[in-house]
Amino acid sequence: MANKDLNRLKLVLVKQKRTAKWLAAEIGKDPATVSKWCTNTAQPSIETLSIIAEKLDVDIRELLQSSKAERGPIYIRVEQ
Repeated sequence: MANKDLNRLKLVLVKQKRTAKWLAAEIGKDPATVSKWCTNTAQPSIETLSIIAEKLDVDIRELLQSSKAERGPIYIRVEQ
């Protein structure tokens, strides 16, 4: 599982114009720890993800990468 991005924390922070330093202060964690989460070097616990989701006012699922492969749209040909 090494080198696999499991969370989308950095993307959500950028979208909300927030920093890892801001998040660290909000949840009482060391900025270095939050930085590791943002680079997917380490992962927060589910409990911590729940707290982060609350602070960022997002659904916890927005903080996680989908476990399903991304698929393009499915086209269905309809005969007339």
